[in-house]
Amino acid sequence: MGILLVYDVTQEITFNNVTNWLKQIESHASEDVVKILVANKIDLPNRVVGTEAGQSLAHEYGLTYFETSAMTGTNINELFYDAASQIIKLKPQVT
Repeated sequence: MGILLVYDVTQEITFNNVTNWLKQIESHASEDVVKILVANKIDLPNRVVGTEAGQSLAHEYGLTYFETSAMTGTNINELFYDAASQIIKLKPQVT
């Protein structure tokens, strides 16, 4: 399983909600779920949540961090490739 925690870099409230989402995940998801923090809308000029804040939060919770733009496609393929790779690594090997 994998969970993408996506926040909008132009809306600080979405970034502030990430810690609440993580608490919900901790309560309801399995321990080995892959969690990735995603800063979205990096193509927009009115960014209010900086890269350092996202990286710091990701580091604090041991999450992989990506900055993306769904509009332009920036880092979308890389994000899903990384998520799939992490999930595959956790999958038990069938013998």
